[in-house]
Amino acid sequence: MSAPVFLAEPGSLTGYAPGSVYVLAGAEGRHAAVVQRRHAGERVDVVDGAGVRLVGTVEAASPEGLRVLVADRVDEPRPEVALVLVQALAKGDRDEQAIEAATEIGVDGVLPWQAERSIVVWRADRAAKGLARWQGIVRAGAKQSRRAHVPAVEPVVDHRGLAARVRAVVGAGGVALVLHEEASVPLAQVSLPSPVARPMAGLSAGDPSIAPREVLVVVGPEGGISDRELATLTGAGAQVVRLGPHVLRTSTAGPVALALLAERLGRWT
Repeated sequence: MSAPVFLAEPGSLTGYAPGSVYVLAGAEGRHAAVVQRRHAGERVDVVDGAGVRLVGTVEAASPEGLRVLVADRVDEPRPEVALVLVQALAKGDRDEQAIEAATEIGVDGVLPWQAERSIVVWRADRAAKGLARWQGIVRAGAKQSRRAHVPAVEPVVDHRGLAARVRAVVGAGGVALVLHEEASVPLAQVSLPSPVARPMAGLSAGDPSIAPREVLVVVGPEGGISDRELATLTGAGAQVVRLGPHVLRTSTAGPVALALLAERLGRWT
C-alpha cells in the first residue's frame, strides 16, 4: 500500500535532504498524529504541492504533530503539456464532483466558469467562499491520489473572460476543446500540442522556468452551452469536440475527457 501524503506549504521543504528531520506541525501535523493516529515506524510522504516530495518514516508523534526522518527527496517535474479543466458552475455539487475526480486523474489546473445557463451563481462573498471550497476539494483530492502537485484553482470567469483565456492559450501554442454533444469531431482525433522546445542546453521541457502549453477542456452546465457562448469561444480559437456516443453529466464529462487525454499524452504509460 502506498504511503499517506501530508501537505506542507510551497517552498517549506527547501533544504531537507536524506538524513534530516522534518517536523510536520500545525493543523496537518495534528490531523496526522491525533486523527489518523500515525505512529513511530510508519512510512509517510510530505509534499509541498509544487512538486517536492519528502519520503520518510515517522520518528515520533505527539499532539503537536510528527517528526519525520527523511529517507529521500524527490523533485517531480511538471507535465510538459498541462491539462486544465474549465468547469461550469452546476447545481447539486456536480461541479465539485467533477473537480474532485479531475484532481485524482491528474488535472493541472481548474478554472470555474459562470456560464449563462449555470443555475448556481458566484457573486461577491459567494465567489470567495466558492473559490475557497474548490481549493479545499482540490487539496483533498491531491492528498487522496498521493500527488506532489496540487492543481491551482483560478478565480471564476464569465464567457468573455473564458474567451480571453482561450485566445491566450491558443496563441501560445495550446488548444481549447469545448465538449459538445452535437460536435462531429471526436476528441480522439484532435491534435494535441507538443512540449515547448528547450531554449538552451541543459533545460528540460519540464523545467519550472518554462511554462507548458495548455489543453483547456471546457465543460458546460446542466442546461448546456448556449449558442452565443459557443460562437464566442470558437471565435477565440476553441475547437468543438464530441466526447463519445453518449451524453454525460457535467460531473462526468470532464473527468472522462481528462482521462482520455492523459492516456494520449503518455501520462499513464
